[in-house]
Amino acid sequence: MGDLSFEVGPIRPPSEAQSLLLRVTRNCPWNKCAFCITYKGKKFSKRSVEEVKRDIDTIKAIADEIKEISWKLGSGGEIDERVIRYLWSGEYNECYLMVAGWLLNGGRTVFLQDANQMVYPTEDLCEILRYLKEKFPQIDRITTYARSSTIARRKTVDDLKKMKEAGLTRVHIGLESGDAFVLDLMKKGATPEDHIDAGKKVMEAGLELSEYVILGLGGKRWWRQHAENTAKVLNEINPHFIRLRTLKVVPGTPLYEMQKRGDWIPQTEDEKIIEEKVLIENLNCKGSYFVSDHILNLIEEVEGYIPQDKERMLSYLDRYLSMPEDMRKNYRLGRRLGIYRYLEDMEDLELFNKVENYRKSVEAKHKGGVDEFIEKVMERFI
Repeated sequence: MGDLSFEVGPIRPPSEAQSLLLRVTRNCPWNKCAFCITYKGKKFSKRSVEEVKRDIDTIKAIADEIKEISWKLGSGGEIDERVIRYLWSGEYNECYLMVAGWLLNGGRTVFLQDANQMVYPTEDLCEILRYLKEKFPQIDRITTYARSSTIARRKTVDDLKKMKEAGLTRVHIGLESGDAFVLDLMKKGATPEDHIDAGKKVMEAGLELSEYVILGLGGKRWWRQHAENTAKVLNEINPHFIRLRTLKVVPGTPLYEMQKRGDWIPQTEDEKIIEEKVLIENLNCKGSYFVSDHILNLIEEVEGYIPQDKERMLSYLDRYLSMPEDMRKNYRLGRRLGIYRYLEDMEDLELFNKVENYRKSVEAKHKGGVDEFIEKVMERFI
């Protein structure tokens, strides 16, 4: 008992935090993006339909075992905190804990790993989707990462419609940038035209679409064309969601080496906020929901529908940019240390003074001051 397991990949979007993770492919078939460390040094492979089905069977067996535990504990087959505590205190592996947490939150959403399920033959992926729904009829959302170049060049709208009919509901695409030069510089392997073509196909197929934008990817030299052309591409697609990610360059990536050579120069956090403002000002999508759902983003409350919420979203950025420099340092430090979540948290005098004491201490002890210290703190978020 407690020794069943299934394969799990390394990442998932923050919006899939409560989802079951089902690994369909391993790693990334492209794996050349200059900014990405996730799959470096790892080989891509497709898992067979039979392998994935065996994992689904294992997940079902784990779920049944957890429900038996619930009955024994007097919880009537329901997954509650008592069951979770029992599993944590016993010799149960991470697969049991994942399934239990998934069931605790309703067991209704699944995320297909790893980086790009669109390389999978359409009929095979549909077979997996149908089998998953057969074993867990309560599932009402199944999502996946995908590369726009793969959809643009290898999938038709009919392919995507078949996936939707089989159970797929949402596609997450790393747009990153809508600027041709920045995409080429970052070795993204996709063009603005690929992004538009793929995005429109997903939308036409009736699937939900999340497009991810990396704030800061253009650096000091190309930030404006990055922001403006990204907005142009998004305006063409009109995705359901625009999800912001702030760039953090990490050792081991080609971008880190470019930065060391001086071929690419990073922006300050304040410059990235100016870039974010230009991006939002140029967005004219019809009903896209802009969300800043990642710890790397400085101002989390910038969220809302385009175009109707643009003024409110921009007001948060203007509020931050209008602060005196020491106040901006205070907020940046408080946000990165997890003391602040929103700008209004600075109005709590106790929290503000706590951060101020940290700020003065950091500036006294670190030659590079607050910003150098923050860079080190942010490495923990990757």
